[in-house]
Amino acid sequence: MRSAVSFFPLTAAKKAPQSKDAPKQAAKEAPKESPPKEASAEPPKEAPPEEPSPTAEAPTGVFLKKPDTVSVETGEGTWGAQEVSGGQGPGAPWVKTGVRRWALGMVKRPGGAVTCTHTPGPGPQVYTVELHIGKVVLGDRGDYRLEVKTKNACDSCGFNIDVEAPRQDASGQSLETFKRSGEGKSDNAGELDFSGLLKKREVVEEEKKKKKKKDDDDLGIPPEIWELLKGAKKSEYEKIAFQYGITDLRGMLKRLKKAKVEVKKSAAFTKKLDPAYQVDKGNKIKLVVEISDPDLPLKWFKNGQEIKPSSKYVFENVGKKRILTINKCTLADDAAYEVAVKDEKCFTELFVREPPILIITPLEDQQVFVGDRVEMAVEVSEEGAQVMWIHKLVIDDVRPEDEGDYTFVPDGYALSLSAKLNFLEIKVEYVPKQEPPKIHLDCSGKTSDNSIVVVAGNKLRMDVSITGEPPPVATWFKEDEVFSATEGRVHIEKWTDTSSFVIESAERADEGRYTIKVTNPVGEDVASIFLRVVDVPDPPEAVRVTSVGEDWAILVWEPPKYDGGQPLTGYLLERKKKGSQRWMKLNFEVFTETTYESTKMIEGILYEMRVFAVNAIGVSQPSMNTKPFMPIAPTSEPQHLMVEDVTDTTTTLKWRPPDKIGAGGIDGYLVEYCLEGSDEWIPANTEPVERCGFTVKNLPTGAKILFRVVGVNIAGRSEPATLTQPVTIREIVEQPKIRLPRHLRQTYLRKVGEKLNLLIPFQGKPRPHVVWKKNGAPLDTSRVHVRTSDTDTVLFVREAARSDSGEYELNVEIENMKDTATIHIRVVEKAGPPENVMVKEVWGTNALVTWQPPRDDGNSEITGYFIQKADKKTMEWYNVHEHNRHTSCTVSDLIVGNEYYFRIYSENFCGLSDSPGVSKNTARILKTGLTFKPFEYKEHDFRTAPKFLTPLIDRVVVAGYAAALNCAVRGHPKPKVVWMKNKMEIREDPKFLMTNHQGVLTLNIRRPSPFDAGTYSCLAVNELGEALAECRLEVRGELPG
Repeated sequence: MRSAVSFFPLTAAKKAPQSKDAPKQAAKEAPKESPPKEASAEPPKEAPPEEPSPTAEAPTGVFLKKPDTVSVETGEGTWGAQEVSGGQGPGAPWVKTGVRRWALGMVKRPGGAVTCTHTPGPGPQVYTVELHIGKVVLGDRGDYRLEVKTKNACDSCGFNIDVEAPRQDASGQSLETFKRSGEGKSDNAGELDFSGLLKKREVVEEEKKKKKKKDDDDLGIPPEIWELLKGAKKSEYEKIAFQYGITDLRGMLKRLKKAKVEVKKSAAFTKKLDPAYQVDKGNKIKLVVEISDPDLPLKWFKNGQEIKPSSKYVFENVGKKRILTINKCTLADDAAYEVAVKDEKCFTELFVREPPILIITPLEDQQVFVGDRVEMAVEVSEEGAQVMWIHKLVIDDVRPEDEGDYTFVPDGYALSLSAKLNFLEIKVEYVPKQEPPKIHLDCSGKTSDNSIVVVAGNKLRMDVSITGEPPPVATWFKEDEVFSATEGRVHIEKWTDTSSFVIESAERADEGRYTIKVTNPVGEDVASIFLRVVDVPDPPEAVRVTSVGEDWAILVWEPPKYDGGQPLTGYLLERKKKGSQRWMKLNFEVFTETTYESTKMIEGILYEMRVFAVNAIGVSQPSMNTKPFMPIAPTSEPQHLMVEDVTDTTTTLKWRPPDKIGAGGIDGYLVEYCLEGSDEWIPANTEPVERCGFTVKNLPTGAKILFRVVGVNIAGRSEPATLTQPVTIREIVEQPKIRLPRHLRQTYLRKVGEKLNLLIPFQGKPRPHVVWKKNGAPLDTSRVHVRTSDTDTVLFVREAARSDSGEYELNVEIENMKDTATIHIRVVEKAGPPENVMVKEVWGTNALVTWQPPRDDGNSEITGYFIQKADKKTMEWYNVHEHNRHTSCTVSDLIVGNEYYFRIYSENFCGLSDSPGVSKNTARILKTGLTFKPFEYKEHDFRTAPKFLTPLIDRVVVAGYAAALNCAVRGHPKPKVVWMKNKMEIREDPKFLMTNHQGVLTLNIRRPSPFDAGTYSCLAVNELGEALAECRLEVRGELPG
């Protein structure tokens, strides 16, 4: 079997990187110098002995001789040799530099070559490993490590290569300048070529100055280190300087500042692929990049060929991450990969490592009988591989000449295993083999033997191995019934040495005991398996809200009847507003109790809640939603509780509503009382009362009792309002007193036929005795009705008559105390007509009329008389005087030559009398001998043509609001007025109203609209001429909808 040899070159003054970032750092540290001058063909000269490198180790383990630290000048070659031992020689060694793997036959790199060889050593099983580096550059300096792996051992050692600049003489010139003439001769042959030195003197001086300037700029730092510094963060400068031995930090920072390197960021990638990845054969690996925009198209390539999704190559999108998963990596997957987003690409390499081959089972010695079949086997595998190969040597019909030693040699490996075959010759008679049936049952259940647990919905396959000769027959039973179906969701599959019971999708009904029975002629065997089907639990039951508060609610539920075959781990709860479809989780960790207080709700909003049950299998379906509920807080306590009245058995309380009622409102109040010295509060009312007052009855006389009142709404009871002192239940004697209303303190007038209703309040305790009298005699109960309560009395007459007038006396008595009130009531009606109406005297155009008061004044004072006159010819009555308080009246301005009658109406509180008193005689106005001669004069001509005194003015009005156009015109005879709109006469249109009040003309427009805008004209015309007035009307806006 092969062994592996590996070299790992490290960066200067630093061990081999062990972290996952090592490939990246190594890639950055790859040397980029130009090829140095041609090195001497001679073997490199070793530097003087130095102190051992910290990586050098004593020759132990596989190594017989370990390499020493080597110091070499730039441009020369170096080599290192090691001697190793082992049962088998090492194979082709290889070196890992950064992320690339080179087989060290001959590896080209800028400036020279690296050669690694191994040859047999001086002794048996001893090998020499050599490393040759031609034309050493500064990038080759650093620590190296050699790893050697054999079948039974693994060892490593380290050494250091120090690269120096070329040595110079005292004058600063390289010793290489002094060459002897002649080629192919030794160093002592030939003469020194001074002419060449002299010719190059000026050139050397100039190059020396350029080199000094370049050294000053470079500070002796290799270009690859400058590239590393340019790409590093400022916080890493000091760390890198320490790693690479840079002492002039100020000069380094000064040059970096001048460089002003601007790192160009990728527009498509926020995180690119690593420079390289490594994976063991048979394992899987993920390549991850992050892109700036998740909508950008992305493609993966392998060796330039686009990769398509398959079972081997799986593409994943997680946010902005794009992941390529390569399953079961083989050596064919060792390739270059790239990912492209638009015009940008990033690259990486994947190295698949083939694990070393190990022998799992070696060959064993065998002893066989003649004629028997012999089988020899050896088992080998790859470390980390998923498959195994078994190498067998089978010899059928063994013969004596087959006896001997047998050796197993894997192809391509220097490894062998030996086994010996011995021959025994025995004669045996053949007997047919018979074996009773046997069931080999291997249950994976964890609860008990022969028990299997399956999750509902999953596929179950019970493969039972059976043996026996001749082959037995298997029969399956579910409980006590034979099961023989070979198709369907549940079926049986039979094979030569196996019987399988298959359930494609397990259900709860599949749970039970299954029995397999195998029989053959030799015997039988029976085995039982209990199948347990587990599932998510049923939803919780009886989910309900038991109480609510201002912003909380108590939710209670019952556990589900079926727990799914697994213990419940808890519950998950959700709630939402009624009418919404968005459920909000109330807990993220399972809740183990069956009572939950939900908080942070909004008062006055309807909510619904539901519960999920959880077990080890999963989460149940949701429970039924709770009935909609509203978080509501009880009201605050009622205010200003006080005692209004106390009797021997009752107490009357009154109070004011609570300060804070809330969204739930208030349904009413409950009154409770407690006897002094007791803690038991007794409800005074079972149903809430809505008004802020209540009389507590049936109280023990003389007891001291505390009272309290609570407000009640949908959220429950409020805090109680309690009296500060107990109340003694005892009647308090109070002197009677009548509180006569103000309007009854003077004569109370009512008309005949009207209702007579007197309400007179009084006070006094205990309840007083009330007595009514009229004119000192008891009331006539057939006409007058009296109703008396604890606090007032009412006297009522349905239709008042004049006989109901009189003096009413009200007496209120309590024991020896009394209070009296007198009420004067007068029922009135219209008076009769005046009597003896007559014309007493006539002079000129005047007449004196007298009369006497009416016999019946209607039980009311006569307030005046109403006088009318009538011409005897027409007998049309005209008013002369009203409210005349005397019984005589002088009527003036009578017409000469006419004869007049007069009539008089009497007036009182009820109005004018129904009939008048008419004069028995008449007043005749006689003509005299005087004649009237009118004055002669010339009549003035008042006629004028129409003329507008006030013209129409332009108006701007708002649509929908009434508008009026006004102007004034003068003319005689009265002119005819015509209104026009846009030169068209406005006729009978209900929208327009035209008025003319003594020459003031008005056009009213009802709810004008933009259509009503225009030029309005008013034309006045009479027989003498005409006049015209115009204005402009503008209507803004639209009519309101």
